[in-house]
Amino acid sequence: MRDQGRSGCPINATIEVIGDRWTLLVLRDVMFGNRRYFRELLNASEEGIASNILADRLKRLVAAGLLSREDSRPGQKAEYRLTEPAIQLVPVMAQLGAWGLRHRPTTRQLRVRAELLEEGGPELWAEFMDELRESHLGIPRPDRDRPTATHRLAQAYAAAVAEA
Repeated sequence: MRDQGRSGCPINATIEVIGDRWTLLVLRDVMFGNRRYFRELLNASEEGIASNILADRLKRLVAAGLLSREDSRPGQKAEYRLTEPAIQLVPVMAQLGAWGLRHRPTTRQLRVRAELLEEGGPELWAEFMDELRESHLGIPRPDRDRPTATHRLAQAYAAAVAEA
């Protein structure tokens, strides 16, 4: 039997795994920034995560089954990959971004991807999830001829940066 957490409530069970600021930001950076190594996550963090906090969150995400850690040989960097349960958080992340667009102050450069995800809705989310499955799990995406959601998100971000 799986640990039911404090109450057995599905919302509580989710919050116990992803309910702190740093965990969601680490997942965001792996998911949307394709950052897979400790140093990439540490050095490219917009929010300035401390190394001890990052190490703790990565260990927790692996233990919770949201990230896998590719064991490394001495002298090699360990690679982190999203698991299927983490990939299924894409709609949650898109909705968090949409809420932030409406209710919190944001910058143009950092809001453009959330806007695109909100506009694209479930169809874009599904495409992005297929890309993540291909990239992190090795499962080929079904429509390989279509421009990727990742490419569209990167283009939108680059255009916003160019405008600034």
